[in-house]
Amino acid sequence: MKKALIFGVSGQDGAFLARFLLEKNYRVIGASRGRPADVFDNLQRLQIRERLEMVSVSMEEADQVEAVIKAHAPDEVYNLSGQSSVARSFEIPGETYESVGTATLNLLEAARKLTLPVKIFNAGSGDCFGDTGGRPATENSPLHPVSPYGSAKVAALRHTDTYRQAHQMFACTGILFNHESWLRPERFVTQKIVATACSIARGRCHEMRLGNTAVIRDWGWAPEYVEAMWLMLQQPEPDDYIIATGTSISLEDFVDAAFSRLDLDWKKYVHTDPRFVRPADIGVMYADPSKAYRKLGWKARIAGRDVARQMVDARLSGKGI
Repeated sequence: MKKALIFGVSGQDGAFLARFLLEKNYRVIGASRGRPADVFDNLQRLQIRERLEMVSVSMEEADQVEAVIKAHAPDEVYNLSGQSSVARSFEIPGETYESVGTATLNLLEAARKLTLPVKIFNAGSGDCFGDTGGRPATENSPLHPVSPYGSAKVAALRHTDTYRQAHQMFACTGILFNHESWLRPERFVTQKIVATACSIARGRCHEMRLGNTAVIRDWGWAPEYVEAMWLMLQQPEPDDYIIATGTSISLEDFVDAAFSRLDLDWKKYVHTDPRFVRPADIGVMYADPSKAYRKLGWKARIAGRDVARQMVDARLSGKGI
């Protein structure tokens, strides 16, 4: 039985990955900061909380990271932890960097010191590229982040590449473009849209305020993305891969898909509010995931407007509440 250690197990990706690995008969150790019990809500909703071994660790503390890896000697480590909101990264840039850049460095250094035959996955982000000028980003595209979150993810990506080359470690980064699900909290704009649209349909509220709805993103379905993470660690050699759908739509299109699913005209309810416009934002994000398809055999099946519809259906069924 393989052992996997997941940092950030209580988040959207961590919960779906834990379920995926359990289905493959892994022994799964979930690492979290030891916050109150409600932080494990995602694990409870997927009905897997009792099947996991949980450990309390702060990735910003190098000795704690080293201790947990030494104690469990996992075959695979998935680094999904860290402050994950782009908007919030402008409010807490230092904390964002510590939880992403420093945390990744601590993980890599712990694995190097312990000299264990562990394979490491680092969760990267399409925000590393910034605005690619209408061209799809590839693994070789220049990195031009425009947010503290993007900058932190660039640092984590660089740390991973450095340790892979300098110490011959099996360490790789999945450069994940936007991926959503019913486990997203409402501080993320996609879940805010879905939750508010459903409330409007039920007569509980009458409007929604958003920032720039002209931004274009590659939105995928989170349960599919965790398979790509796992596949990256099953390859004979470590490498970095863009994980995305290869299709992009505007936020306005996402709004329209969510409201249309509820037979509502979004233009009657949605208003622009400058309070929700970020200090710097990426206008257009396109991705080329062809390398993942060619080498991993992975391809997204749910994208764009279908992601919005799936999230609405999940909320109406009770999953997203």
